[in-house]
Amino acid sequence: MNLILEEIKKRNTEVFKKFFTKHYEPLVVYANGYLFDHDASEDIVQEVFIYLWENSQKINIDSSLMGYIHAMVRNKCLNYLKTLKITDDYSVLEFNINLITENVFESTSEENKQIVYHQILKIVESLPEKMQKIVKLKFLHGYKYSEIASELDISINTVKTQLKRAKFRISELITSVIILLQAHH
Repeated sequence: MNLILEEIKKRNTEVFKKFFTKHYEPLVVYANGYLFDHDASEDIVQEVFIYLWENSQKINIDSSLMGYIHAMVRNKCLNYLKTLKITDDYSVLEFNINLITENVFESTSEENKQIVYHQILKIVESLPEKMQKIVKLKFLHGYKYSEIASELDISINTVKTQLKRAKFRISELITSVIILLQAHH
């Protein structure tokens, strides 16, 4: 029984507001697990709630309302990721991808690889500034450790340590993205 949906169909704004307030933040966190972009995650969740309110008369759900909403958020996230412009960095990054992710990709489709590449670029953008510079010089521009060290005026050991930390953070975050993508195919 979807009592909440029945109330929304009757235009019960009080029930809708309570439902929205209770589930908005957790759904944004869920969406952000795909997008790594808080603003876009908020937009998608808001769109889902607007759709629910505006189209409640047409919606028939066999399972739970929350299952339906989660599926809508997930699908909107995946569609959003597919529409993002793929930059030239992908070809360079694809070349180095195994160095970063240790072959977690083997069973991943081409479409999902593009999503994962986009996520890696976003993760790189979220790294601390110095670590980000080192990662970009190494993986996007192909610099050697010694070249990075002299360019940034740091020791080769610092370069190696920062790359090791970055690789760990990227692998950790991207593995969860790949698991999410594979779980929904």
